[in-house]
Amino acid sequence: MNVLKKYISECAGDTFLLGQKIAPLVKNGGVIAMFGSMGMGKTVFTHGLAAGLGIDPKLVSSPTFALVHEYGEETKLYHFDMYRIETWDDLYSTGFFDYIGSGVLAVEWSENIENALPEDSVRIYFEPGENESQRIITVYGGAQIENSLD
Repeated sequence: MNVLKKYISECAGDTFLLGQKIAPLVKNGGVIAMFGSMGMGKTVFTHGLAAGLGIDPKLVSSPTFALVHEYGEETKLYHFDMYRIETWDDLYSTGFFDYIGSGVLAVEWSENIENALPEDSVRIYFEPGENESQRIITVYGGAQIENSLD
């Protein structure tokens, strides 16, 4: 799996804009698998992803307790939080496999379901940068990204 691009995000606004930029490149049915510890910007990125798909980003909230939120009309965005997923039974109970191929899936805490992710998922890693607000965001491509990233 090749690195498509590494970004330095200086603030939440940069992370939002990156999500917005990637959204139109993802095929309907694609999986965006996000990795990184708490507070790294995964939900902010999903706000941008929603905006890039024509969905009001103000509607997007972390699905920590609901496990999945659904947004959008024409293109559906399914926002998963896999933080509490520990077993295959837990994963099946989310309905995750039923959603694959039916919209764009944004999956937070993908490290908890690594073995269940489709092979062609776009993997995005969020890491701390040099200061409190900076993030290093690395995008690894899958077949779901239609165009290259600049």
